[in-house]
Amino acid sequence: MYTLFIKDLKLFIKDRRSVLLSFLLPIVLISLFVFAYGGVGSQKTQAKKLLVVDLDKSEASKQIIADLKSVKELKIYTTDLAQSQKDITHGKYAAALILHTSLNDSVQRGGTLPLEMIYDREKEMEVGMLQPLIINSLMEHVGKQVVQNKVRKSMQMNFPYLSMKNIDEILAKMSQNDDATDVGINIKMHAVVGQQDNKNLALIQAVAGTAIMMLLFSIAGLATGILEEKEKGTLKRLLQSPIHPNTILWSKMLFAFFISVVQLSVMFVFAWAVFGLDITRHLVALILMILASGFAVSSVGILLASVAKTRQQAQSLGILVILVMSAIGGSMIPLFVMPAIMKKIAVISINYWGIQGFYDIFWRSLPLSEILPKIFLLFGIGIVLSLLSVRFFHKNVIKS
Repeated sequence: MYTLFIKDLKLFIKDRRSVLLSFLLPIVLISLFVFAYGGVGSQKTQAKKLLVVDLDKSEASKQIIADLKSVKELKIYTTDLAQSQKDITHGKYAAALILHTSLNDSVQRGGTLPLEMIYDREKEMEVGMLQPLIINSLMEHVGKQVVQNKVRKSMQMNFPYLSMKNIDEILAKMSQNDDATDVGINIKMHAVVGQQDNKNLALIQAVAGTAIMMLLFSIAGLATGILEEKEKGTLKRLLQSPIHPNTILWSKMLFAFFISVVQLSVMFVFAWAVFGLDITRHLVALILMILASGFAVSSVGILLASVAKTRQQAQSLGILVILVMSAIGGSMIPLFVMPAIMKKIAVISINYWGIQGFYDIFWRSLPLSEILPKIFLLFGIGIVLSLLSVRFFHKNVIKS
């Protein structure tokens, strides 16, 4: 038994790539999940982005914007109404605060401030963190003005014998106890994305995230068939035939692409038949996104098989790459609950572009022209990885 143990240990140590991957995989995943859940650097709060639309263009609205800009937890961008709606619809920002035209009049008469926040329901968690920051800022300055104006008018009406000087003196003594919540600082909320279906977000995330991740596992398993054929001698016999070596690789690529498209199609048809996901409303965009995602994913599988020299290396490397891409790309943890740093890292993952493409179709309902850039990007990734696969296939599989 001891002799067999030593033999297996030597074989394991000899395969340096497998040894590295065996220890690297858990370390990488632990690090990614720590970052994804905000376990690193959480003591430093990153400023949250907020669009502000000033329709009033008054001193009161300018004061509100200045107060918001002074809040260190906020990063304010002023824009117009049309652009703010477009940016939120495209997922660039979570929300926009709209200061309506009657704002200055409301401050002067001590009425309820005409404020509205338009937002993306996908980012409700971020919007929930924005609201108290905005309200606290409003209560600090403009809210107190509203309260004072409200009280001043009330005192003028009920105590006509008091002069304005007397009233101002009373207000000065009361100012330190002012409570701006009496103003009725109530921000009207309006979802411009996802306002129709409360369940659609979870369904899209479940289908898109799971589909891409499981597809990667399936294709990685199919792609390792190249190395299995090499170990059994089948590949050697094929190379001795008139078939060009690249033809063997392209055939594997075609097979992986076909399986990818079928698997993704079945998943979305299942979601439509069982859970009611509307796949007919944007059918052309959905078909193109399935083709692009399937091509990109199949190219990853073929590249893994071409880079590795043994089936064990391909399997270990495949698990590492797939889990890392799925973790940072939004398959395991939805991007809208991740910290900002993870959202920036996510763009290197195929999962990210596939999931965001399906979000554009089902959640944001964007036109095909605005979804095409993600489709072209996925096809571009597939082409680049396919060309790399050819090079590594000749180096690691044919010549070795």
